[in-house]
Amino acid sequence: MTEKPILIWYRNDLRIHDHEPLHQALKANAPVVPLYCFDERQFGTTAYGFPKTGAFRGQFLLESIADLRKSWLSLGSDLLVRRGLPEEIIPPLAKSLNISAVYYYREVTSEELRVESALKKSLEQIGVKVQSFWSATLFHADDLPFAIPQIPQLFTKFRKQLEPQSTVRPTLPTPQSLSPLPKIEPGKLPQLSDFGLEPPIFDQRAVLPFSGGETAAKARLQQYFWKQNCLKDYKQTRNGMLGADYSSKFSPWLANGCLSPRYVFEQVQDYETRRVKNDSTYWLVFELLWRDYFRFIAAKHGNHLFRQSGLQGVAIPWQEDWARFDLWRQGKTGFPLVDANMREIAATGFMSNRGRQNVASFLTKNLGINWQMGAEWFESLLIDYDVCSNWGNWNYTAGVGNDARGFRYFNIQKQSKDYDPQGDYVKHWLPELISIPARKVHQPWQLTPEEQKNYGVTIGVDYPRPVVDLIKSVQKNEKIYNAALKR
Repeated sequence: MTEKPILIWYRNDLRIHDHEPLHQALKANAPVVPLYCFDERQFGTTAYGFPKTGAFRGQFLLESIADLRKSWLSLGSDLLVRRGLPEEIIPPLAKSLNISAVYYYREVTSEELRVESALKKSLEQIGVKVQSFWSATLFHADDLPFAIPQIPQLFTKFRKQLEPQSTVRPTLPTPQSLSPLPKIEPGKLPQLSDFGLEPPIFDQRAVLPFSGGETAAKARLQQYFWKQNCLKDYKQTRNGMLGADYSSKFSPWLANGCLSPRYVFEQVQDYETRRVKNDSTYWLVFELLWRDYFRFIAAKHGNHLFRQSGLQGVAIPWQEDWARFDLWRQGKTGFPLVDANMREIAATGFMSNRGRQNVASFLTKNLGINWQMGAEWFESLLIDYDVCSNWGNWNYTAGVGNDARGFRYFNIQKQSKDYDPQGDYVKHWLPELISIPARKVHQPWQLTPEEQKNYGVTIGVDYPRPVVDLIKSVQKNEKIYNAALKR
């Protein structure tokens, strides 16, 4: 190879399969230098003072980078690892290595775009080209039947126009070998403690022992699709909350780019050919379309996604009641379904989709608390944090999103009976309620003193009393919401 090297700047694309910047660099017949830069800003604090990247997210990220380095080593190269601001780290590195261009997957939200802009400016000053590629979605932005500014405001309209008019591009080949790095110190992987974080202790009650990286991502897909044969029942089981296989659990690897959505799509197609094609196989692709939608909406609306008034611009006078917010995030609201889910995310960095909808609805529609506080708490904890999906979903649940439909809320008691009829989930995470029979476990505040004695639980001592009245709180917040809409 006589070409100057091309630097691959890794971000939320921590894999070697179906990787367009890598593929295009190799097509240029240039030596490839891969880099991951730990941006200190990602380990700061959110606006409300939470760790921006908490211990669970940090651990998953470090595991993913370690696995990525192993992949590059196995192909005859290595991964450069640096700490600092990419716009300050990359230009001198590019200069010293005589880099001709920097390739990367571009993002769509403000913090990431600011970094891209600063990096481009720095590289232009030293004559290094920059080439970015569309990232993270199943359908490529260039293949949509509409331009980004014309993305439909409703998901259903988006999907019904997209599916018949667009196709998913095939995955790109995985390289079989790579040229070795030039003489340079690869850099050591940092530890969690370097970012002021304590390594999380694995909780045996967790749905899975999640491990970051492309290797673990593909192993999980093999397990869920091919070994356990779970995909055929996905639509029926996806609303579960307990156990490893009620859903695919691909989201952490998708969020970090360890798993390409197009790879998942091709595996679904293969499953449909070799096993069965049904509503469940389609539904997993349907969920990937939701991921796409949130990213395209973020690209369309920019910073409106993060504003308190949301994408709709609804100026609701949200409360910032820290006492009640702390009860919510500690799992001490007095409502078992909410509390069990909040204790699960605090202990594991993960929560089911059904759980997320319920706890977000409770925070906004029962407690009337600013949804941004909830979104930031999720950002800090979730191992599958995806900026577009997280903030898009919170917009939607709070009733300020582009696809919101008025004051919609989750009836916690009905949800409890529908999705945890025997109380198995709440007892899994709330051991103080374990002896209460299923018919009473979701309403422990109704237990008589004699029942409390018999079941070994004292309400207000062993388990909290309800922080609000479910019906009255909904009615109160609905009035506030509707008044805001009329302004």
